[in-house]
Amino acid sequence: MRILQLCNRVPWPPNDGGAIAMLNMTKGFYNSGQELHLLCLNTRKHQVNVQDLPEMFKKLASFKAININTDIKALDAAFNLVFSRKSYHISRFYSGDFERELVKTLQSKEFDIIQIEGLHLCLYINIIRKYSKAKVSLRAHNLEYLIWERLADSERNPLKSKYLEILTKRLLNFEAKAIKKVDFLIAITEADAELFQTMDTDASIFVSPAGLDLEDYVTDKSKKEWPGIFHLGALNWMPNVQGIEWFLKEIWPKLHTVFPKLKFYIAGRNMPEWLKKLDRVGVVPVGEVENAVDFMNSKSIMVVPLLSGSGMRIKIIEGMALGKTIISTTIGAEGIDYEDETNILIADEPEEFVNAIKKCINNVEFANRVGKNARQLAEAEYSNKSLIGKLIGFYEEKI
Repeated sequence: MRILQLCNRVPWPPNDGGAIAMLNMTKGFYNSGQELHLLCLNTRKHQVNVQDLPEMFKKLASFKAININTDIKALDAAFNLVFSRKSYHISRFYSGDFERELVKTLQSKEFDIIQIEGLHLCLYINIIRKYSKAKVSLRAHNLEYLIWERLADSERNPLKSKYLEILTKRLLNFEAKAIKKVDFLIAITEADAELFQTMDTDASIFVSPAGLDLEDYVTDKSKKEWPGIFHLGALNWMPNVQGIEWFLKEIWPKLHTVFPKLKFYIAGRNMPEWLKKLDRVGVVPVGEVENAVDFMNSKSIMVVPLLSGSGMRIKIIEGMALGKTIISTTIGAEGIDYEDETNILIADEPEEFVNAIKKCINNVEFANRVGKNARQLAEAEYSNKSLIGKLIGFYEEKI
C-alpha cells in the first residue's frame, strides 16, 4: 500500500509517548514493506534540525517537515476566547506552508491510506478530500476533549475550571465534526473505541494499541537502586504535572515519614521552574534524561499518579517491558490489559498509593513478581510487529 502519514510533530527523538507511538508506527509500516511517505509539522516546542536526523530515521520513509510555531500566546488565547468559537488548541496547528506542501504531495502521488496522527491535523481533512481519493484514517492517540474535561473536573479554582470547560466544549465540537469526515478511526484503547461508538460517525473503528520493539528493552539490574521510586514523563503535559503535584502533596509526606531514606526521582522533558527549584527532602528533580531505558533500569518502582488524561501511557508499557514494578491510578493505566496486583498495582486514593508502595518495599519478592509478570504482558500484548500486522490487515480488507 501507499501510505501518507501526517504527524503534528517530527517523531524524533523518541523521548515521550507521542513521539514513540508515531515512530513505532512508521517503523512498523516500513518493516512490513509498505510504501511510506511522512509529512510532519516541525513545531518550535519539539524543534528538530532535519539535517541532524539519523540515517536510520531517514530510510524509513520519504520525509518532509514544515516549520511552525504552535506556542500558546496569552494575547491570542484571550482574543480567541472572546471573539471566536473555534478551539484555540486546534487552530494553532494551521500552517499555510504545510497546506501547500500537503497539496503538492497529494497532486504528485496517489495514496491508498492517509493516516492522520492525532486530532490536530484534522484541520486539513477538507484539503485531503479535495485533492485525493485515498481512504482517510484518524489515529486517535486519545480523546482530546476528555483530557480537558477531566482537568476541568479536578480543578479547584472556579475561574480556571470554567475556562477549562470552555476549552473542553470547543474541542469536543471540533472532534465530533472531525470523526464524521474520516473513513477509519484507529483507537489506541478499547475505552476510546467505545466512546467513539457513542458519537455520530460512520467511520469503521479499529483498536490498535501502541506497541514497542521489545528487543530494544533489555533489563539490566546491575545498577538498580532499591527501593528508589520514580516518575518519568513529559513535564509540559498538564496531566503529568497535575499528578506530580498531587503525589508530592498527598502521598510523599506520608511515605517519607515511614521511609525517611527513600528517594523519589522525577524525570522528564521541559520540567517547570518550580519543580527544578523544589527543595524537598528525598525528592530528586532529575529533568530530561539522556536515555530513558538506562534511567528506568537504574530505579525500582515506577509511579504514575495521573488524575486526568486519555488514551494510553506508553511509558507504562515501556516500564512493563523492562520488568518494573508499577503503581498507577486507574486513569493512568487506562487502555492497558492489566490485572491489579498481578502485573501492576492500582491506587486511586492517597492512602491506597502509600499502602501499595509500602507493600512493594516490604515484600521484595512480591514486587519482583509483579515486574516479571509485567514483562510477560508486554511480550504477549504490545509487540509492535504483531500490532502493525493486524492494522495493515484491517486496511487491506477495507480498501
